[in-house]
Amino acid sequence: MTVSTRNARTPGHAAHKAGTLSPGEQEVLWDIEEHFWTSGVDSARATTATNAVMIFPYPPGILQGDQIWTHLRERTGWRSIAMAERRVTRCGDIAILTYRVSAEKPDVPITKALCASTYLHDDDRWLRISHQQTPVT
Repeated sequence: MTVSTRNARTPGHAAHKAGTLSPGEQEVLWDIEEHFWTSGVDSARATTATNAVMIFPYPPGILQGDQIWTHLRERTGWRSIAMAERRVTRCGDIAILTYRVSAEKPDVPITKALCASTYLHDDDRWLRISHQQTPVT
């Protein structure tokens, strides 16, 4: 196996070329992400790729495709959420949102987690291709 050792000052691979999103694009993505939490399963499904992967605290763990919607049917529609420590990273047509969330709804303990969602800009729209939640205790 041959490993390339390019100069660290001249990245050759596209993954080393981080970009930014315009304020308008960032607003669109954060709006999609907030609705993922608050607007129910149909809204979340409309902004998620068919074969997306989501990782939740065990159980349920790692879900893909239709498994996601069975799980989320009971776990969306949070009454209120607060996102802090928001960050956006872009590489070409991929954007990654990372944040700390505090979410609440009646009769459920407040959920606090570190989250990451990855979006693909495809056919003039952003679609979530992955989402992960790591509980904050």
